[in-house]
Amino acid sequence: MRIATWNVNSVRTRLEQVTAWLSQEQPEVLCLQETKVSDDLFPRAAFEALGYSCAISGQKAYNGVAILSRLPIEEVRIGFDALLSADPEVAGLSEQKRVISARIDGLRILDLYVPNGSSLKSDKYDYKLAWLACLQRYLAVQERQGEPLVMVGDFNIALEDRDIHDPKRLSGGIMASDAERTALRQALGERLADGFRMFEADSGHWSWWDYRSGAWETGRGWRIDHIYLDEVLQELATGCVIDKQPRGNIQPSDHAPVVISIAWPPADDEDDGETGLG
Repeated sequence: MRIATWNVNSVRTRLEQVTAWLSQEQPEVLCLQETKVSDDLFPRAAFEALGYSCAISGQKAYNGVAILSRLPIEEVRIGFDALLSADPEVAGLSEQKRVISARIDGLRILDLYVPNGSSLKSDKYDYKLAWLACLQRYLAVQERQGEPLVMVGDFNIALEDRDIHDPKRLSGGIMASDAERTALRQALGERLADGFRMFEADSGHWSWWDYRSGAWETGRGWRIDHIYLDEVLQELATGCVIDKQPRGNIQPSDHAPVVISIAWPPADDEDDGETGLG
């Protein structure tokens, strides 16, 4: 199974680029962030024509997440409140459409658009840290349910200095502060591992290039789009790549797709048609 994540920075603006990429790459699942469209205007028909069903959670002009799948989509959950309805902070943290998950072929696929935070002195930074703390609580509940987990999305965090083109200048600032990195690591715990880093240890691999200051042309990027796997799926991952090609399009998203390949269902389960893990 191939699972991809891509912040498309407006699914309607980038629709031709997304459908062209899907037609060429044909992953089983594509998770989108920053769709920037209300649910009633989401371009379902264009994806359904390619054989993809859609699970969506959007809002006009901002945020928005979606899961596209060539396999049946089951038990869609939207927002933190799907698992944390009694949590007193959830209502305020669920107003922005940033969280969606679904069960696909026995896997729980969780698609996130983590807040940017704006600057270290902004109220949005405090919101980001509260959001990440809520994510930690959400993941604790999900783990108790026993479904194998793939967590993907635009995390707006470079977890290590090797994930930034100029760590000497940028480390410690927004998207690379100690507090953000610590909050994400706490959410991941011992359970979730970075799928890309399972196959590539070196720096120089970016998934986002700021539109400003010629970042794409000069190779000054960040790796902030991640795919995390639980212990079960870490043993089954066979590769993970950042597809830079779409970033070179005319009027592209500022992010590139990230794609992971997983040997799912496990070979010994294919004989009896059961995963044994759900």
